Amino acid sequence: MRIKGVDTVTLKIPFGDLYDGPRAKRRGWTEFDTLLVRVETNDGLVGWGEAFAYSCASAVRAAVTDMVAPLAVGRTVEDIPAFSRQLQKELHIWGRYGITIFALSGLDIALWDLAAKQAGQSLAAHLGGRRRDHVPAYASLVRYGGPQPVGIMAKRAVAEGYGDVKLHEVAYENIAAAREAVGGAIRLTTDVNCSWGLDEAESLLPKMRDLDLYWVEEPVFPPEDYDTLFELGRFGVALSAGENACTAMEFARLIPALAFPQPSVIKVGGVTEFLAVAALARAAGKTVMPHSPYFGPGYWATLQLAAHLDNIGLFEFMYVQPEAFSGRDIPLPRDGRIAIPDMPGIGFMPDDETLRRFRVA
Repeated sequence: MRIKGVDTVTLKIPFGDLYDGPRAKRRGWTEFDTLLVRVETNDGLVGWGEAFAYSCASAVRAAVTDMVAPLAVGRTVEDIPAFSRQLQKELHIWGRYGITIFALSGLDIALWDLAAKQAGQSLAAHLGGRRRDHVPAYASLVRYGGPQPVGIMAKRAVAEGYGDVKLHEVAYENIAAAREAVGGAIRLTTDVNCSWGLDEAESLLPKMRDLDLYWVEEPVFPPEDYDTLFELGRFGVALSAGENACTAMEFARLIPALAFPQPSVIKVGGVTEFLAVAALARAAGKTVMPHSPYFGPGYWATLQLAAHLDNIGLFEFMYVQPEAFSGRDIPLPRDGRIAIPDMPGIGFMPDDETLRRFRVA
């Protein structure tokens, strides 16, 4: 394929967190910042990608527009992994991680979307075949910050058919409230978002074990402190991390310390790097739990990867209600499972009305 143009669409879509009761403090996060990456070939075919943009959309958009697009437009791409890694090489002076890789992730996803469309196949089929038509999802709750809302929302998710629930709570009493609410048969996890210090982690991890948590995510800062993560494994609680890791190079160091690696397709380097991470995890006998709390092309690409790969466990579904979705006919969970589309490419088709209403100039 020959790249004719690379463009972006920035969206800001409000969402509700489904809880109407009393709160200890006001909500902080109320809108999804979404950066769509549109790639067009010389023959008029269009592919869609997504670059991570939460609270950094303008910076990532600038990286796509000023750094990535000038290197991509006019190039002929026959081998997407080779091309993506060549762009990483050409852009490495601006950093191997963060904004640069976010921008490259959006381009890479769009290129794989195009390649599969050109072949007339879904991405999963194009990668070598669909292994499943559905993927189990877990309800990924926002941080509510109090025992009452946490218990109410965890119980609500279970009533809707989820067998797995993830919290974003850091206080023991909130996590314990969720366990009491959902009972012992539900797999419960929590994402600490690097909030605990080492002493706090050493104190709380045995309590997480007693609550029978399926995993604890990013317990300490920094998230790439592999030695500390490895040592914290002595408490007998499965640890997960990876949403803040970019490229398979970073995961090669991280995977030995984890039970569940968590690459994010819109942060790690796109489909190319996600596949490389999955291969590393498979060699280590590890199950991948993708990070996917978003609803744009990254959501659709993650579903296709889940359809194809044999070592993906659960799909992360952000348990909120956006005012709109950027793509048409988005497949949502039913009874804790998502039907994976079998359409050309990743399956994403932009909803023109959503793009008109929520586009940021």
